[in-house]
Amino acid sequence: MRGQPNRHTIPMLLYEDLAHQITGLIHDGVMRPGDRLPSVRQLAQQQKLSISTVMQALRSLETHGLVEARPQSGFYVRGKAQRVVNYQPVNDIPEAVDVDLSARLMRVLHLNQTPGIVQMGSAIPAPALLLAPRLNTLYSRIARTQPGLLATGSHDNISEPVLVNTLVRRYLEWGCTVRPEQVVITNSCTEALMLCLRTVTRQGDTVAVESPTYYVMLQLLEAMGLKALEIPTHPETGVSVEALELATRDGGVAACLFIPNGSNPLGCVMPDANKQAVARLLAERNIPLIEDDLYGDLCNTPERPRPIYAFDRSGNTMLCSSFSKTVSPALRIGFVAGGKRARQVLFQKTVNSGKTNVITQRVLAALMDSRGFDAHLRTLRRRLNEQVARMRDAVTRHFPADTRVTNPQGGFVLWIELPDDIDTVKLHGKAIEQGIATVPGPLFSASGRYRNFLRLACGQPWGEATDHAVARLAQLIQATPARSRKA
Repeated sequence: MRGQPNRHTIPMLLYEDLAHQITGLIHDGVMRPGDRLPSVRQLAQQQKLSISTVMQALRSLETHGLVEARPQSGFYVRGKAQRVVNYQPVNDIPEAVDVDLSARLMRVLHLNQTPGIVQMGSAIPAPALLLAPRLNTLYSRIARTQPGLLATGSHDNISEPVLVNTLVRRYLEWGCTVRPEQVVITNSCTEALMLCLRTVTRQGDTVAVESPTYYVMLQLLEAMGLKALEIPTHPETGVSVEALELATRDGGVAACLFIPNGSNPLGCVMPDANKQAVARLLAERNIPLIEDDLYGDLCNTPERPRPIYAFDRSGNTMLCSSFSKTVSPALRIGFVAGGKRARQVLFQKTVNSGKTNVITQRVLAALMDSRGFDAHLRTLRRRLNEQVARMRDAVTRHFPADTRVTNPQGGFVLWIELPDDIDTVKLHGKAIEQGIATVPGPLFSASGRYRNFLRLACGQPWGEATDHAVARLAQLIQATPARSRKA
């Protein structure tokens, strides 16, 4: 009987050999977290292996935590495991507060636009990821072939039917029925939110918001003299349904303002069951919901997540969005699907700003109906997801060991929890001096919470400059004067 061969001389199986090669590239830093591996077919052709062998190698790497499969996208290098941002269970809902952050916010945003700065403050994709060249072509063609559009009045047909019908078709593909007569085209998502607030609130009313929430929403409340009631929000599942039920029992909430898909700054996507529960709860209590779906097209989910609007049969939800993150922030095109309050929203639009640029409405409709638009969205999601993974990896490598960071399901920002004694407002000033833009955590709260948090945007292509900026930011964190500790 032949003796057993030494285990060190046993040749690797084909799939093991491929897995070993990829592992070496990852360990040597040739492939970094967020990098997309060649497709299964490409690997099979390059290595002269069968599809099944390549899949076996990739599944082995996945089992060992080196790569991850993303639906309809492929396999990507995984980053190191990060500590996840804390979530505090709900005990008591805080009182509604006046909002007073615009002066501080405008100062931060102004400093963040300093020339030559490494941009990790502004949540806008890099121009190279968007569609400016295609837009230029469409503007030229439509202006040339439809010159009469320039003479269109400012108050007739506020919403161009061609764009409305395009939006209705796209939402129907996602399992969301939007009625054309309820759609109002606006000058951005911000205007859409403002029109909805004007429709359902009066000065002094209380509006429930996520906590943390996007600072522009708080700015709108401040400008309109509204109070903010912060509802605890989970970094993975979104606003707490239990806390919302508790907060709306006494009839003191006039409206809710939420971002259930890819919330900013948490990046969470609310599960469908929670969306149904929120829609039902608010409809029963006749509390209008203003829903921001701006990041719906930028979610890393198997299918495009449906908005709460899709689960609301009462017409109580007003759905708002725009194309600033997927096409161009310069378009200034948004919309509201106003539900049972559509006529009031249309009135507010008419008396506040009139008709949104008609040529731009036609250009956007033509772009969305073109064959390459969905391919653009897939590429944009993939690129942004890669940049988020690179940033998370850099934060893990450079920041203090007890740092916590979100793993966003949507959007392209990271919400980072630093040690308790770090003041990110002071950190922001030091970072600006070093040419680095961030946004301090307190700007995402009406009550000034999240003093040791900051948001990093991942809209710019990854490179050495960004990695070095993260490393410098980590050094500043170590040197930033601590806040006074509570006794």
